[in-house]
Amino acid sequence: MADKPKPVQISWEDLQKMGNPENAPELESEADADLSYLKLPVKVHYERKGRGGREALIIKGLESLTDDALETYCKKIKSSLGVGGAAKEGEIIIQGNQRDKVVAILNNFGFKNVKKAGG
Repeated sequence: MADKPKPVQISWEDLQKMGNPENAPELESEADADLSYLKLPVKVHYERKGRGGREALIIKGLESLTDDALETYCKKIKSSLGVGGAAKEGEIIIQGNQRDKVVAILNNFGFKNVKKAGG
């Protein structure tokens, strides 16, 4: 009988040079690394003060997002609820009191730590 071949230790660089993506371990891509803001605490505040008695929701805790990303999230929330709102200074302001729906939408976007606060 023939002897068993000895197992060979292959470094990651050698495996990449072989061009075998099926056996290569997954590396964290830049897109995954940029999603670290999804783990930050996000608070959905209810507020009427200083707004002429009108109800508004203020989503706080998104300061680490870029202005473009903040506008994108604001637009998606507004369109899914059918209400108005704005994105200013790291916060999203949504018209009306729909906290439960906003929390569910943010959870669907992938935010892990979303809580209701205020009123």
